Parts: sequence; structure tokens; C-alpha cells
Amino acid sequence: MTMTYEPFTPAGSGEQRRYDGRRRAEEVRATPEGRWAEPAADPWAEPRPDQWADSRADQWTDSRAGQWAEPQPDQWAEPAPRQQQWVEDPQWATPAPIPQQRHTGEQPRFTGEQPRFTGEQPRLTGEQPRFTGEQPTWQGGLARTAEPEPIPQRAPSTGNRLKPLIIGVVVLLLLVAGWQAYRIEGMSRHNQDLASAFSAEQDRTDRLEKQLAGVFDPEGVSSGVLPSVFRVRAGNFTGTAFSVGKKATGNQANLFTNYHVVAETWTDGGRRVSLERGNTRINATIVKVDKAKDLALLRANQKIVSLGTSTTQVKPGQPIVVVGAPLGLDDSVTTGVISAYRPNDADGPTIQFDAPINPGNSGGPVVNANEQVVGVATAKAKDAEGIGLAIPIKTACETFAVC
Repeated sequence: MTMTYEPFTPAGSGEQRRYDGRRRAEEVRATPEGRWAEPAADPWAEPRPDQWADSRADQWTDSRAGQWAEPQPDQWAEPAPRQQQWVEDPQWATPAPIPQQRHTGEQPRFTGEQPRFTGEQPRLTGEQPRFTGEQPTWQGGLARTAEPEPIPQRAPSTGNRLKPLIIGVVVLLLLVAGWQAYRIEGMSRHNQDLASAFSAEQDRTDRLEKQLAGVFDPEGVSSGVLPSVFRVRAGNFTGTAFSVGKKATGNQANLFTNYHVVAETWTDGGRRVSLERGNTRINATIVKVDKAKDLALLRANQKIVSLGTSTTQVKPGQPIVVVGAPLGLDDSVTTGVISAYRPNDADGPTIQFDAPINPGNSGGPVVNANEQVVGVATAKAKDAEGIGLAIPIKTACETFAVC
């Protein structure tokens, strides 16, 4: 059997609420300690008329400054498990007023089930209900909050789709840079190895050159020197001259010889001499002489290949080739070594060598193994063999400044 409730009649209206078949919940009173006292009477006894008459109408009219003007969402929600405990709070010393329900026109139906009293008193925690701004909706006589609308999810932007591509490109570039660095390092090591190998080969080449320098080749030296050496005919005297140093202006050549070879012509006031080699005749002119050093500078009116000169000081034991025209015999070659270097002779620095020379070799070049002129053959010791003397080429070059 189902019984409906009559509308609630506030106190002071002159009407008395009829018994609705339910027992009113027990009334409790506050103790000085702030906790709820035991019920004074049987909670399931029949309600007294005066209990309904005195319903504290001021709780529904005053509402504590509008506290119950609008129902709070949590008050209409499902009741929370009764596990809270009361705390001492003066604000909650008296029971809070019951909010007035709004009548929706639908009468609640009585199912005949009586509420069961478990003896547990609700415990107040002192927390105020929070209003979320959502109004409860009535469904089937019960207040239910509206379901929150689902938040639409935005589609992934173009930037999010490009991030993996950009990361992939950056990783690829890093890999390429690492590979290039590895290759460059490998090439650097390879270049260092090549430089070390080249240095070793250079040292080996230098050693071989030094060894080959010890292998004297008079034939090779002579073949390179002879085209630059001539027999000089000056009046009744003959000697030797060779082309050396810087070229003169035009198609001219500078040649060195001894002063005593051209002394008669120079003294007579003549300047013309003849250069002979085989069937070749070249006219030359005496340009300068140095009687003290026994040197003379000739200039030919024809281009002649010049010989190189050595700038280093000779040492005893170095092999040499002496080229000249002894006794008028042109293109003659003798070999020997440097016997000594005498820088403090009375006539100036002198090179001593053991290659045979004779009259007519005067003014001829003394050449080392590298086809460089080291001295000008000048004289030989009388009544002795293997003692020849030469003027250092450095002295001749400094005297005429043509080297």
C-alpha cells in the first residue's frame, strides 16, 4: 500500500499537520561540550501536536542572511557514508536549519518502508558545502546534478605533426656531421702518416745524395763544364778563360782569366783578345784587371753558357776537376782533390790542390763534383809535382761584382 504525503504546512498557519504515517526523527539537544546528547524520549513515539506547531518558523524566514535562499548542490546529492565525527565548533552547536524544498508539483510516494535507526548519530565535521554553480535537476523525484559536458578535444595541430619530422632531420644532420668529422679525422691521420713517410723518404734521399756525392764522376762534370771554357790568345801568350756570372747587356758574356795571361796586351794598350775552342773563334775585350790579385775580366760579343759558382768554403779531400788548355791544348781535363785551404797567404786566400796543371792552364776553372766553380787555377810549384794553386772564386766575384 502506497500513501502520499500532504504538502508541508509551516508553523503559525493555523492548520495542524496530519499524521503521515511516519515517525519523526528524534530531536536532539546540544550539551555544553558541543556534542549531541542522547534522545530524551523514544524516537519512534507518536509525534505530539505541539512539536509540529513549534517548528521554529524563524528558521525558514530568517534563513541566516540568505544561507538557504538557494539550495546548495551538495545538499541534494546522495548522502555520504556516516563515518564523520563531530568536532567542537560553536557554529554548529545547534542543528542547522533544514532547507525548504521547492515543490515541483510531483508528490513523493510512500513505499511503506520505514527508515531504520542504527543508533549512530551523524557527526559534523565543520566543513561548509561548496557551491559549484551547477543547479540540480529532478529526475524521478530525486535531485541529481547535471552531467558535465565533455570537453571537446582539439585535433593535433600542424606544428605537432611537424615535430617528429624536425627531430628526425636534426638527428640525421647530427649523424652526417659526426660521419664527416670522423672522415676528416681519418684523412688528417692519413695526411700525417703521409707526411711522416715523405720525411723519411726525404732523409733517405739526402743520405743517398751524400753517398752519391762521394762517387766522383769526372766524365759527367767535364761534359757539363767544357762548353763554357775557351783558350785565350793575347799577343804571344795563351791561357784559359771561362764564362761565369751575370750576363752582359745584349748577346754578351763575362769571362774570368789571370792578369798575367793578358798582361802584355794590356800593357801595350791593347784590349782585343781571341777566344778559341776547336774551330770556334770569338772576339773578346779586356774590361778590367787587378794586378795584385792576378785577375782579369773579359767580355765577349757572343752569348756563352755561364758556369755556376760555389758559395761554401772548400775542404781538404773534396774531389775536383781542372779544365783548361795546357801548352795550348784546349779541352784538357785533369782530376784531383783539394789539398788545403790557405786563407792567410801573403797574396791572399789560396786553394791548394793536387790535380796536374801546366803552362796554359792559367785562368782555367777548378770545379767540384756538383759542376760548380770553386777557384781560378793560377800557378804550380816549380821542381815539385802535385802542388797547384788557385784563387778562390769568391775573391774574383767580389773583385768584379759580376757573379
